[in-house]
Amino acid sequence: QVQLEESGGGYMQPGGSLRLSCVHSELSSPYNDIGWFRQAPGKEREGISCISNSNSDGITYYVDSVKGRFTISRDMAKNTVYLQMDSLKPEDTAVYYCAVIWPCGPHGLGSADYWGQGTQVTVSS
Repeated sequence: QVQLEESGGGYMQPGGSLRLSCVHSELSSPYNDIGWFRQAPGKEREGISCISNSNSDGITYYVDSVKGRFTISRDMAKNTVYLQMDSLKPEDTAVYYCAVIWPCGPHGLGSADYWGQGTQVTVSS
């Protein structure tokens, strides 16, 4: 069982920035990548970004709606994955979740096995 905990959500005006953190327990399997998902009110949960659990290939993925504005990174020594969110828009308002997924590939996020509890991001003027 992998445990994950998100933090860093909050309230921000449009155009602002937030950095989300996902602290996870040790990933013992090479088939454990990390993904970020979000769920807006009345909408289905969507996968928006992911990063591979590998120092060698460094695969990342972004859905088109966040590409160029969000940046995913990881500190493997701290078991932490970050999501830097810049140029925030009202439509980014959602609960953001991190999860263990497999795989993170160039075409999107695979299935998720373990989830964090989520952190609320609200973008409004």
